[in-house]
Amino acid sequence: MTEFKLKPLKFAYDALEPVIDKATVTIHHDKHQQTYTDNLNNALKDYTGPLKNASLVDILKNLDELPEDKRLPVINNGGGVFNHEFYWDGLNKPNSTSPHGNVLEAINKRFGSFENFKTEFTKAGTSQFGSGWAWLILDEQNELQVINTPNQICPISENNIPLLTMDVWEHAYYLKYQNKRPEYINNYYEIIDWNVVEDRFNSAKNC
Repeated sequence: MTEFKLKPLKFAYDALEPVIDKATVTIHHDKHQQTYTDNLNNALKDYTGPLKNASLVDILKNLDELPEDKRLPVINNGGGVFNHEFYWDGLNKPNSTSPHGNVLEAINKRFGSFENFKTEFTKAGTSQFGSGWAWLILDEQNELQVINTPNQICPISENNIPLLTMDVWEHAYYLKYQNKRPEYINNYYEIIDWNVVEDRFNSAKNC
């Protein structure tokens, strides 16, 4: 079985300050994400089925091929690994790029304006009860949608293509913002790496 490794961050632990502090990034990545990685490996260590050498994406796309006793641990921990890697890869320093290119054109077409998109995305994050994620995705009809998912549910397991995500688990923001999730969400827009989102969108459209 493939052994999954903790993916290093593409930036320094303090690179997202003041939006997300160094302590939060360190604990979030080195502790929480490492635990998901370790638990995923433990869940699959004796698995010998058709997905034994598959990528994490292929595993999450084909959960029905897993034995029933492994499915939930992989949803929880495999989703935790994928979601966190996707989250970090979509962030950059607070002087990050603005939305541009094809993805901005598609956002304006679908939502009317970037501000309308922000309203929908903020609502998805604030309305997610308990732990979970807000997402910008391409659905099965190749249309942009804003959704939220509970716990570590991953959009690719539901035949959607993720473009952007925001972690609204408390461990993503609690050290700095305590119970003020809306403040964290408002500041999150300052650290999105829209070059990455544009690349994801163009890659999805070219598939």
